[in-house]
Amino acid sequence: MTAAVACTEQDVLMALSTVTDPELDEPITDLGFVRSVTLDDDGVTVHLRLPTAFCSPNFAYLMASDALDALHLIEDIGEVRVLLDDHHDSDKINAGLAADAGYVGTFGSEAEESLHELRRTFLSKSHAAAMERCVEAHLKTTDMGVNEIYRLVLSDLAPGKAKAALLRRRIRIGLSICPVSPVFVDDDGKRIPAESVPMRLRFAKSVRISMEGNAHFCRGLLATRYADNESVGVTPRITNLRTRSPR
Repeated sequence: MTAAVACTEQDVLMALSTVTDPELDEPITDLGFVRSVTLDDDGVTVHLRLPTAFCSPNFAYLMASDALDALHLIEDIGEVRVLLDDHHDSDKINAGLAADAGYVGTFGSEAEESLHELRRTFLSKSHAAAMERCVEAHLKTTDMGVNEIYRLVLSDLAPGKAKAALLRRRIRIGLSICPVSPVFVDDDGKRIPAESVPMRLRFAKSVRISMEGNAHFCRGLLATRYADNESVGVTPRITNLRTRSPR
């Protein structure tokens, strides 16, 4: 007899909200990439969708794999099924996820780089964007000049959403969140020298603008792709087929 399932719809959505698009650095729930959630007595089935059928397969696999991992962390969730819809590699990705084949096992010789390297690349970009947001906000609210940014430490930053996001990204990339740690650092946590700050700040700003622009573009593509047959809001279609209540 199948054990009662303890998780709720909210548990599922909360878990999925921890999964981000690796290129856009936004939760897949906010982007509208979660198409539907179905709960039954055996577990949960989640369908994902993307703005186009030709979105990068490695990005698609990364999001689907991360969604699967996030859902498995829910206590007593039962069987977890994550399916990617309407992508040119949907069959390959869905089969790989179901077989727990991993990235290389799913794509074989097509996997030119490991998932770890891919993830690290985009974690680095998201950190650069978050760092630039905090630095620019600090410059606007204080009399600090660009030539002094190298002296900025985490405790100098005003509390709020931007700082919290920066700290999360530092943790994920393996950098210190000690209050006296410098804010403007490279991927290894080393302070950027004063003479290099202007160029690195411009680079970080370009990364941030690119990510925000791509996110806006992807939302538009998603809305256009699915406008004729379903909602493209951030709330997925939720179906509860359980025949008994959760414990």
